[in-house]
Amino acid sequence: MHNSFSTLDHLELDGHRYAFHSLRALGRHFDIGRLPYSLKILLENLLRHEDGGMTVGRDHIEALARWNPQAEPETEIAFMPARVILQDFTGVPCVVDLAAMRDAVARLGGRPAQINPQIPSELVIDHSIQVDAFARPDALDINGRLEFERNAERYAFLRWGQKAFANFRVVPPNTGIVHQVNLEYLARVVMTRDIDGETWVFPDTVFGTDSHTTMINGIGVLGWGVGGIEAEAAMLGQPSSMLIPQVVGFELTGKLPEGTTATDLVLTVTQMLRQHGVVGKFVEFYGDGLQHLPLADRATIGNMAPEYGATCGIFPIDQEALNYLRLSGRSEAQIALVEAYAKAQGLWHTPDSPHAQYSSTLHLDMSTVQPSLAGPKRPQDRVLLSQMPANSRAAIAQLTASRDQRNGAAVSDFMDEGGASAIANEAHRKGSAQIDINGQPVTLEDGAVVIAAITSCTNTSNPAVMVAAGLLARNAAARGLTRKPWVKTSLAPGSRVVTDYLRRAGLLEPLQQLGFDVVGYGCTTCIGNSGPLPQEVSAGIAAGDLCVSAVLSGNRNFEGRIHAEVKMNYLASPPLVVAYALAGSTNIDLLNAPLGYDRNGQPVYLKELWPSARDVADTIAATLGPDLFKANYADVFKGDERWNSIASPDGELYAWDEASTYIKNPPYFEGMTMAVGHVEDIHDARVLGLFGDSITTDHISPAGSIKKDSPAGRYLMERGVQPADFNSYGSRRGNDAVMVRGTFANIRIKNLMLGGEEGGNTLYFSRDGRTEKLSIFDAAMRYKDDGVPLVVIAGKEYGTGSSRDWAAKGTRLLGVRAVIAESFERIHRSNLVGMGVLPLRFRNGQNAASLGLTGQETYSITGLQDGQAKIARVSARRPDGSRVEFDVDVLLLTPKEVEYARHGGLLHYVLRQLAGKAQG
Repeated sequence: MHNSFSTLDHLELDGHRYAFHSLRALGRHFDIGRLPYSLKILLENLLRHEDGGMTVGRDHIEALARWNPQAEPETEIAFMPARVILQDFTGVPCVVDLAAMRDAVARLGGRPAQINPQIPSELVIDHSIQVDAFARPDALDINGRLEFERNAERYAFLRWGQKAFANFRVVPPNTGIVHQVNLEYLARVVMTRDIDGETWVFPDTVFGTDSHTTMINGIGVLGWGVGGIEAEAAMLGQPSSMLIPQVVGFELTGKLPEGTTATDLVLTVTQMLRQHGVVGKFVEFYGDGLQHLPLADRATIGNMAPEYGATCGIFPIDQEALNYLRLSGRSEAQIALVEAYAKAQGLWHTPDSPHAQYSSTLHLDMSTVQPSLAGPKRPQDRVLLSQMPANSRAAIAQLTASRDQRNGAAVSDFMDEGGASAIANEAHRKGSAQIDINGQPVTLEDGAVVIAAITSCTNTSNPAVMVAAGLLARNAAARGLTRKPWVKTSLAPGSRVVTDYLRRAGLLEPLQQLGFDVVGYGCTTCIGNSGPLPQEVSAGIAAGDLCVSAVLSGNRNFEGRIHAEVKMNYLASPPLVVAYALAGSTNIDLLNAPLGYDRNGQPVYLKELWPSARDVADTIAATLGPDLFKANYADVFKGDERWNSIASPDGELYAWDEASTYIKNPPYFEGMTMAVGHVEDIHDARVLGLFGDSITTDHISPAGSIKKDSPAGRYLMERGVQPADFNSYGSRRGNDAVMVRGTFANIRIKNLMLGGEEGGNTLYFSRDGRTEKLSIFDAAMRYKDDGVPLVVIAGKEYGTGSSRDWAAKGTRLLGVRAVIAESFERIHRSNLVGMGVLPLRFRNGQNAASLGLTGQETYSITGLQDGQAKIARVSARRPDGSRVEFDVDVLLLTPKEVEYARHGGLLHYVLRQLAGKAQG
């Protein structure tokens, strides 16, 4: 162990002695006090892992200690998280990869046991529950039974992994959402580890295979979402290469006004930060407003860092963090250690703590926050509640333009930031359909809310908004209001603690009276597991070609994500979700129009039902305590009878079942040798897809339902799987054959090569000059047979959304060598590199449109210099023989990423390193 700056120190606490690397000691050499909180954590990480320069050297520590807030990131450092957390949609393919790596390392001369987590790695099964049953007391049981029936193979595989791998624990289904379980139980804030006879203490840091891992930033834990391949490398003890980031300071002052929620605050923050531009940066919150911001509100803000584009959105450790640790049942010894260590390291925050230096700053007076939603298809598109009717009608006009033109209604271009133009409002013709629900005839119209879901880690972790939803439901039920019959309602708490405090407060029953029965403990509607709409509602949508809405308390509302039949999706606080279930339409002005009529026929308005901040606070104080957390997490890894009855194989190596359609040995390592390759120039490539802006990882690798006539659907039916048993793309991520067929298969993706029509199709150009419209998968396989490399071309913000490594894995398996885009979201760019796909960026404000690219060209990309080049040359040959040439930035940002590219991907690099050690 190296200690260039003599920072080794010891902390004495309650008879225990802890070793640590002191930032205060480093302050003898550098002005550490000016550094942001998050960079201090990175700096401690470097001090603890200094090894003479193989991974961390004196120069790395000095570069971070001398951080220039205004400098563009260019210095590479290694970061080693203390632990890894996974959810099952991303966790299953991680464990599949680890199992495949055990096979591969054995073939390369290593030992299977070399593939084993070196740091604590915990997986929470939370993404597989679907909302089949709803608005009935037994919905939880029905959905749980179906979950186990659909996922028996996956769960048996995870049970094998739990036995086969050390440092790997699984939180069984029906417990809660990964980020809420992390916040309420798994997070340590400060960790200890015994090394060479000493107990070391250091900050809790975490990589998560879900982009909303940043929720844990709310309690002062530095962590962010990564792709599964980067998480696997961290699990195997490999450092993560990163550039020293810029840090944006966000000052919060004042406090939220009456009638607003943490959801309104986070939607405001998200919009501000998206407009500011924070992709690839850290965001750090500070200011007098922190003393008015409960820990749960901080976690809500941290949770949505992916939506505002930042790597993290972190808060410091302070008294409020300790209060939450105590509330959530952590031991007094752990709380004392957190406080003592934070104060010893200069990581402790008080209202009078001096502000750090930041690369740039923003300010928000929280007293100016107004009730808001976001949508209809992006989380950063905030809509004031007062503007919702106009926004909804504008979206409907746009989405139904072709329908209304067929009906003789001329709909003009209407959308602007304030909503619909007057012309569009006048021209718009509302669609409708007559349906019968339980013997009741109703009219279903454009804008109808067909899904109202209290769901997602973002808000179900926050007692204030959950209690507010319960109080609003109680007030509404007391007036005799009910949900509209076409609304599919659901309550999916992020942990069982939520159910317990709602029940204790007497609020679970009124929620149930309005149809918000508990449907499961996991990530449901927000991930697309919303389940089928009632048959009558689906038929009405189809008959009227209707544009209907979902309102959910989630963090994601991208196209095609929530439900295939729902084109408008709005994010909202839980109490607003309840309100929209009562109103039944996003076209209604909730501030001025009645939600419904009471038993006496009198109108009932939202302002009459909305609980006061005092009512919410008093309810929380009377019902929420440490006893609920301790009771629910006492046996968190044990599982119920369903989980414990699943049979699973034993052994170091997994016994692959060739007949399985869920778990399959992936092809990444087939034919792999110890020889390292090169980053070679690309010649005569074809375009697999030409896309516009904001192509999300949902577009690239959907998580929702599998269409019967899709390549993945045909594959499953050829193997005897009936459509009713398809499950979802997310649940089948352990099978590469399904997932590669699902790549670019989102029903809403628009390939500009086909004029922007929706669906995962493209144009295939054969060697003999024929052009044919095919699915993207079928075209890719034709090109593979032809020996033709592929590229993808896209606009801004390519790869926004979930940290979905299958969006990169599927891209690689289709034969794509490079993606050329105007800009990339951080995690997806890293994932592409990790799978050996080159991310290339248009330069000088150029894009496909300005260069006249249509996707019919053949492309050569030269000057890559084995990955060392910062700029490469692209030559696109048009069908008429003319050429357009342009430069692109090569986004291999660190020397380590160049190495990954040469090896063919991060996992190949790790495998060769481990096998080389065994051979050496």
